[in-house]
Amino acid sequence: MTGTTEENTGEAISAPRKSSWRYIGPGIVVAATGVGAGDLVATLIAGSKFGYTLLWAAIIGCVVKIALAEAAGRWHLSTGRTLFDGWRSLGSWTTIYFVGYVIVWGFVYGAAAMSSSALPLDALFPDVMDLKWWAVLCGLVGLAFVWFNHYAVFEKVMTVLVGVMFVVTVYLAIRVTPNLGDAFAGLAPVLPDGSLIYTLGLIGGVGGTITLAAYGYWVNAKGWTNTGWMKVMRLDNRVAYITTGIFVVAMLFVGAELLHSSGVAIAKGDKGLIDLTTVLQDRYGAATAKLFLIGFFATSFTSLIGVWHGVSLMFADFVTNYRKKGEGSTGAEVASGSREKSLPFRAYLLWLTFPPIALLFLDQPFGLVIVYGVIGAFFMPFLALTLVWLLNSSRTPAEWRNGTLGNVMLAGAGLLFVVLCVQQVRDLPW
Repeated sequence: MTGTTEENTGEAISAPRKSSWRYIGPGIVVAATGVGAGDLVATLIAGSKFGYTLLWAAIIGCVVKIALAEAAGRWHLSTGRTLFDGWRSLGSWTTIYFVGYVIVWGFVYGAAAMSSSALPLDALFPDVMDLKWWAVLCGLVGLAFVWFNHYAVFEKVMTVLVGVMFVVTVYLAIRVTPNLGDAFAGLAPVLPDGSLIYTLGLIGGVGGTITLAAYGYWVNAKGWTNTGWMKVMRLDNRVAYITTGIFVVAMLFVGAELLHSSGVAIAKGDKGLIDLTTVLQDRYGAATAKLFLIGFFATSFTSLIGVWHGVSLMFADFVTNYRKKGEGSTGAEVASGSREKSLPFRAYLLWLTFPPIALLFLDQPFGLVIVYGVIGAFFMPFLALTLVWLLNSSRTPAEWRNGTLGNVMLAGAGLLFVVLCVQQVRDLPW
């Protein structure tokens, strides 16, 4: 697609909007979707092992995500084209990877997201029904919510759930009475023995998923389709990852004060938050433990419905590109809202829901776990390095191409994610 019309090149067709808090929205969605229960557990474990020492890594991680999401949003607004359309212009290999990724990743992620949302409900309402049926209920509620609503309603609900997450995490961070002197000392870049993998994980892991790529689609769904919205998008994106940073720092404080100081260990993965609930109940009482479980549910369920919506938009865009046989697709088409009611969008919603429900009742097949791990590990390097390629080429209007700082940030992110990719693949249960 090489169109040179004003619509296709993404040139501003309206005066630049002033960056204003009243426009904030897609950033809240991407922040809520990107931070899942597993991310919070990884942060808790880092805090429990190394105290405040790795605080600097969590903050750098947020800066890296700001750069990546800004690049995705800038592509959508400056070119008027969607990110998948940009990927397709780099060659057919991108389409092959994307299709393999969303099919296998979506299948396994669907089961993981439902289970994660079910854990706090099962703890809040014990003996009501089996954990697997809570998971099925969460999947079906997520399906119905995204199926019958449009982006504006979706954004409002996500904002409310983020508010719950924010209140709970900040309350816990204050309740454990953080040592601010040690916290400030943690801003100095130090690598304790045995901390390298945890450090890389903190920088690259929290909020680092396909939802970073979905950010540009949510920007378009909000109605932002040209460069007049660039300042607004950048403010929105910063708010997103500052919010993410607050979640991460708060949970690091909890890990440092509640777990590190007392030598308490928690399980990896979502079940680690159930372990934390037990610790909170013993230390602060049932009310604080239940409040935390509500925050845990908000964290997990926002990730579920965020992926159900955002990745379904991306899949619908892939199908549109395929049907157009290379003519491309525009942000204006996403903004129209028609994609959210399209057959491909709803077909992927069903794929995220019903096959994973079957997986809930089976042990995950060994081979599927391996394929899922390998494909998932490659996504963040794929995103970072393709954005470097797209935003330094003639595909992007000259005014909006990467500067030196943008290239350093994206190339650094790409290198980081390549290292993490290798580590993740090595850690798989081959």
